[in-house]
Amino acid sequence: MAAVEGATRRGNGAMARRSGADPAGASHRRSRRGRGTLKFYLLIAPAVLLSAFVVVVPGVMTAVAAFTDWDGIGLQAQWIGLANFAEILDDPVFTTALGNNLRWMLLFLTIPVGIGLLTALLLLTRPRSRTVYQVVFLVPYVLAPITNAILWLNIIYNPISGVVGYANDHGLDLGTPLSNLNTAIYAIAAVDIWHFWGFLTVIYLAALRQTPVEQVEAALVEGANGWQVFRFVYLPNIRSTMQLMWVMIIIFSFLAFDYVWLLTQGGPAHATEMLSTYAYSFAFASFQFGKAAAVGLVMSFFGLISSFVYTWLSRKDLNA
Repeated sequence: MAAVEGATRRGNGAMARRSGADPAGASHRRSRRGRGTLKFYLLIAPAVLLSAFVVVVPGVMTAVAAFTDWDGIGLQAQWIGLANFAEILDDPVFTTALGNNLRWMLLFLTIPVGIGLLTALLLLTRPRSRTVYQVVFLVPYVLAPITNAILWLNIIYNPISGVVGYANDHGLDLGTPLSNLNTAIYAIAAVDIWHFWGFLTVIYLAALRQTPVEQVEAALVEGANGWQVFRFVYLPNIRSTMQLMWVMIIIFSFLAFDYVWLLTQGGPAHATEMLSTYAYSFAFASFQFGKAAAVGLVMSFFGLISSFVYTWLSRKDLNA
């Protein structure tokens, strides 16, 4: 009888807790959740404050400066509305710079992506040696841009002692690629592609290695050839990674500055002018920080569009 009564009391207690008749326990749980929420906000507070002061505040100040006439030195900034945007849109140099950025984007969405993906597929069949190859391919990416630029200027593009000079002396007329209006942008892109494609190789290889082995083996058993395995097995599994890389490349294309400035500074005759070098000239050559900020907002606009497209594609994949 005692055992039956104890079981009955435990059952009644459990029913009471399930029916919400345990105010002390509920209060304890609410207090514990409250402490957990407070701890969460305290932990993320430093990151939020850092982002606010490093990203949000400068971003808002730049957006405001785009509508002013300001030299970047004095405290007085004259509000001029959309005048800066109207002036840069009427400037043919802006059109040239925007066209160069779009050309740069198309180059990097095709050539390094293709090379990186093909190399990653080849390394996938070399499990023993691919670690060494990854390190070798990443060397250009981890070197400082100034180092890469000096190497290419002295070893490749030097018209006297470089590869270009040797080719010119032996009947292959390459001219001076960085000084030619028609080839300068492609000569700079070659340097950046050499620096960038190894990074894409490592990213794509990591994504390919996440493909379930069972799917690959099943496709091979069904008689699929190499192209079919890539198209119907590997490609769907790495699609999200490729989409992310495309978005990053688009953003980087409109932020391209280092190799352009190091090799040509936007010349000759604005043939390699980018939006970034165009804004830099306004800010630090003519001290027109309002116009520089307006160009910066245009650059950010393209980055925001690509980010929204990536978000839309990600949600579409999740809902599929």
